[in-house]
Amino acid sequence: MEETKGVTEAAPIPKQRGEQLVDHAVRYAEERHWDVFPGTWLEAEDGRELCSCGNTECPAPGAHPVMQGWAASATGSAMQVRRMWQKQPKAGILLPTGRTFDAIDVPEAAGFLALARMERMELTLGPVTLTPNRRMLFFVLPGATAKVPDLVRKLGWSPASIDLVARGEGEYAAAPPTRFGGRGAVQWARRPTPANRWLPDAEELINPLAYACGREAASARDRRD
Repeated sequence: MEETKGVTEAAPIPKQRGEQLVDHAVRYAEERHWDVFPGTWLEAEDGRELCSCGNTECPAPGAHPVMQGWAASATGSAMQVRRMWQKQPKAGILLPTGRTFDAIDVPEAAGFLALARMERMELTLGPVTLTPNRRMLFFVLPGATAKVPDLVRKLGWSPASIDLVARGEGEYAAAPPTRFGGRGAVQWARRPTPANRWLPDAEELINPLAYACGREAASARDRRD
């Protein structure tokens, strides 16, 4: 428990009266210069919130691309963003990785442990998201997908064994306040601010992240045994 002491709890972006998903999407494009594109959305049916894709067992209801060619539709133009969300105001906000940032994806418990260590080490952090499926994504400079596997192995770990994944070109991250079905919304564990506009390199964060993931993996094995 001591490892997470002092870590700020994740919280949703404060919503202004009448604020819509499109307003968040436009801010990401204008203030962060991130490309964005609309994803699926939620539809109420028989007291349940189901994904617009029609799959009743959808693993990310309301938070995945609508079509295969989604990468070509991603844009940093506020005007284009408004036009896309006019078609479906409830669409989730998705950010393509591999362009202005990559993301290191880790389990939630390991992410909070790593954040505590990073604070003690006074490391510079970029934005960090927390998803309802208990994952955390640390935004880093593009190129992480090429570096992370070797960096993790040099620290004595196998990336697959510690559940640490780098997301880059051809992948995406759901942005707050996109909702995952009835499980809640994506939140910021570390919000985008002027102070973290310049992202860290994956190499700067990999040590505490790999350590935390390795520790979490060992704890999971002990629980199974």
